[in-house]
Amino acid sequence: MKKLKLVDEIFEMYRGKIRGTQEDLDIIAFTILEQLNREELLSMVNDMSEDELAYFIRLYIVESLKGKMNQHENSASENESIYH
Repeated sequence: MKKLKLVDEIFEMYRGKIRGTQEDLDIIAFTILEQLNREELLSMVNDMSEDELAYFIRLYIVESLKGKMNQHENSASENESIYH
């Protein structure tokens, strides 16, 4: 499976300059996304291979489910602390 050209470019740009922590990666991703408009994002998706698109969607689903599960767990623990 080939990687997005953008990922390779970002990796080269930041190699040796970041620790690779989740926080570093989030900052880089958010910074890049702020600079792209909808058409540019859709163009990137259109340029993906079928395998790359499937991987992209899988990551989206996994991360979204993690967020929902964390949100549910936090809500449940808040409810427990209210009643105990």
